[in-house]
Amino acid sequence: SNSVLRFNAVHSVPSYMMTTTEEYMNQEDSWDRDLLLDPAWEKQQRKTFTAWCNSHLRKAGTQIENIEEDFRNGLKLMLLLEVISGERLPKPDKGKMRFHKIANVNKALDFISSKGVKLVSIGAEEIVDGNVKMTLGMIWTIILRFAIQDISVEETSAKEGLLLWCQRKTAPYRNVNVQNFHISWKDGLALCALIHRHRPDLIDYSKLRKDDPVGNLNTAFEVAEKYLDIPKMLDADDIVNTPKPDEKAIMTYVSCFYHAFAGAEQAETAANRICKVLAVNQENEKLMEEYEKLASELLEWIRKTIPWLENRVAEQTMHSMQQKLEDFRDYRRVHKPPKVQEKCQLEINFNTLQTKLRLSNRPAFMPSEGKMVSDIANAWKGLEQVEKGYEEWLLTEIRRLERLDHLAEKFKQKSTLHESWTTGKEELLSQKDYESASLMEIRALMRKHEAFESDLAAHQDRVEQIAAIAQELNELDYYDAATINARCQGICDQWDNLGTLTQKRRESLERVEKLWETIDQLYLEFAKRAAPFNNWMDGAMEDLQDMFIVHSIEEIQSLITAHDQFKATIPEADKERMAIMGIHNEILKIAQTYGIKVVGENPYTVLSPQDISNKWEAVKQLVPMRDQMLQEEVARQQSNERLRRQFGAQANIIGPWIQTKMEEISHVSIDIAGSLEEQMSNLKTYEQNIINYKSNIDTLEGDHQLSQESLIFDNKHTNYTMEHVRVGWEQLLTTIARTINEVENQILTRDAKGISQEQLNEFRASFNHFDRKRNGMMDPDDFRACLISMGYDLVIGEVEFARIMTLVDPNNTGVVTFQAFIDFMTRETAETDTAEQVMASFKILASDKAYITVEELRRELPPEQAEYCISRMTKYIGGDAPPGALDYISFSSALYGESDL
Repeated sequence: SNSVLRFNAVHSVPSYMMTTTEEYMNQEDSWDRDLLLDPAWEKQQRKTFTAWCNSHLRKAGTQIENIEEDFRNGLKLMLLLEVISGERLPKPDKGKMRFHKIANVNKALDFISSKGVKLVSIGAEEIVDGNVKMTLGMIWTIILRFAIQDISVEETSAKEGLLLWCQRKTAPYRNVNVQNFHISWKDGLALCALIHRHRPDLIDYSKLRKDDPVGNLNTAFEVAEKYLDIPKMLDADDIVNTPKPDEKAIMTYVSCFYHAFAGAEQAETAANRICKVLAVNQENEKLMEEYEKLASELLEWIRKTIPWLENRVAEQTMHSMQQKLEDFRDYRRVHKPPKVQEKCQLEINFNTLQTKLRLSNRPAFMPSEGKMVSDIANAWKGLEQVEKGYEEWLLTEIRRLERLDHLAEKFKQKSTLHESWTTGKEELLSQKDYESASLMEIRALMRKHEAFESDLAAHQDRVEQIAAIAQELNELDYYDAATINARCQGICDQWDNLGTLTQKRRESLERVEKLWETIDQLYLEFAKRAAPFNNWMDGAMEDLQDMFIVHSIEEIQSLITAHDQFKATIPEADKERMAIMGIHNEILKIAQTYGIKVVGENPYTVLSPQDISNKWEAVKQLVPMRDQMLQEEVARQQSNERLRRQFGAQANIIGPWIQTKMEEISHVSIDIAGSLEEQMSNLKTYEQNIINYKSNIDTLEGDHQLSQESLIFDNKHTNYTMEHVRVGWEQLLTTIARTINEVENQILTRDAKGISQEQLNEFRASFNHFDRKRNGMMDPDDFRACLISMGYDLVIGEVEFARIMTLVDPNNTGVVTFQAFIDFMTRETAETDTAEQVMASFKILASDKAYITVEELRRELPPEQAEYCISRMTKYIGGDAPPGALDYISFSSALYGESDL
């Protein structure tokens, strides 16, 4: 009666069995202690173990009534082991003698031992003699081995696994807190919760009360027996009235629920797999939609921007064209930079998406027609070409309008001077005053006319200049050319008329010249010399007030040289002035000498000595004014030269800096020293340095704007234009972002594929060795040599190599990138789900059917993913399916690109 049942795993049994049996040896309430405890436990065990045995024996068409009596001959014991194990035991002895019974019981005990359980201190004699304690211990050993031992949740032991399973299933239910296999089950709510969790149609949990434990327990027992084929193994009153119900009896009964709901657990596992696969697909579809949206918006922006930049309709005024230039600057400073960032982000998103698709064993993403990364790059290239042409056109137009404004003002000035001179000339030439003039008066008129002809000839050059300016304005498409042409035509017509009138008057005067006898030579000499000199002074004043436009110090220096040459002629002109004034003085002297009273003006000219003096003073005043204007222009050109030097100095620093950073980034991307995280850290540092350098670009933009506002269009101090710097800066931003994205994708690939840093370094070293051009890419021949150097067998020939090239270069670019190289080298070791695995999971949810129903999807999957499947699965075609059945096989294939989803 003091013998104790023990079971230990032998050295030859599997490790999972050894763990299980050892754990049960160490249970707090081990079997040897139970032999000494409450008889109520023995009663519960007898009832539970008997019911458990009968639940299996009834499959063989028999049962037991008394557990210690009905197993004494060993026959039903051997039959029980055959039913629960599915194996055949040795043929039993048919005799009824004691040794026959002992032999049969020993056959059963030997079978138990063969399953990895060692029975200590228990022999066939105790069973044959009907020892209750030993018989119950033996049955408990069988229950442990065949009903409980294989239960495991998250690699826990059998008992802990069963307890964890119960806790998870009952966690959402009120008044249930499963902590053990005794008092946690006394109120019956835990059993009812287990049933409701898996079959909510069998129990209305909301109507159960914690203060009715007997009612709750009986409800659970009755429902389990009627609908779940679990026999009643416990007594509600015994459990409620026992301070601590027997743990083994509770575990035996609860294990039946675990096995009853094992199918549901399998379905839940399958549902979890499907949810995981669908989540990957949904995330990828979202990324695809975001790519399509961003690509469409960027292409639409380019489509709308290009016509604006292609518009070459020139404005008529300088102010309007300068406003166009300012609008273009706003476009470069404000509107385009965000689009540059969007374009870069679009490429990064595309690369990340393709990496995720490869890692999840999905087909590569093909954007809609016209929205490939290459399409966007081509559209962007077209935008930049149009943009460059637009800026060149703007500057050319501004130069043209500047020239037009200058010519138009010059035309007005010369026309005004000429029109002022011609005022009254036609009326003067049309007079018939010679008809009633005296001899002296007609002679005077003749001389006066000769002086006028001299003056007229002197003005011919100005008329030709006016016509030349008008012609140039027409050739440059001046907006108000009609007004210019009309005024020019009027001047030319008037000039022709003056010539005709002059000729007619000369002919009239010559006809009567013989009537005149004397002329006053001095008046005539004065008039002849005063007129050209006066015309010279008019020309000098016109030149001294002439407007000019220059773009360099050399050009203004040329004007200064011409002005200095003019000033050198002033002494000679002053001599001519004094000579003319000497003639006038001679007239006065003669008149004084011979007592002649001079009355009236010089008959041969309207010019008086005072006119000559006044105009001479005006010329002398204009000379220093011209000096000042030229010096001011010198100062402006010197300021422009400083702007050129300032811009050139900065551009000569920024341009090489951008190139250096580009080279450093390329070195970082191919450097195998250090981990990817260290490379990422270095790249982030470069990125921050580049961001911090932006202020220098902004400063250069400001200097560039000042240069354009000052109409500076060339710079001999640097080979870098603002356009060069802009393009280089945008390429630098794009390169650092792309390089960081490549390293991120390498980290993503490394972690997803389980590549060690040493393997990655080996891959990088091999890639760099065969990257002959040092541009981050391998040619096909170099790629073949690299594979051979790493031990890849390419004896199979060109066909296999061509297949490999389609994997690493799907777009047929003729090169292999490092990312594609890593993907290929790690492809065979990737542990990814497959279409077959997903089909198998759906088959479990569908209870082995070839189709699945909407109700099954909504019952087994979360709402969002259930609706995702329902909306995409096609109708199942088959005569054995109910209406609305769905084809999960074609859906699973479509997830992996084997058909259209």
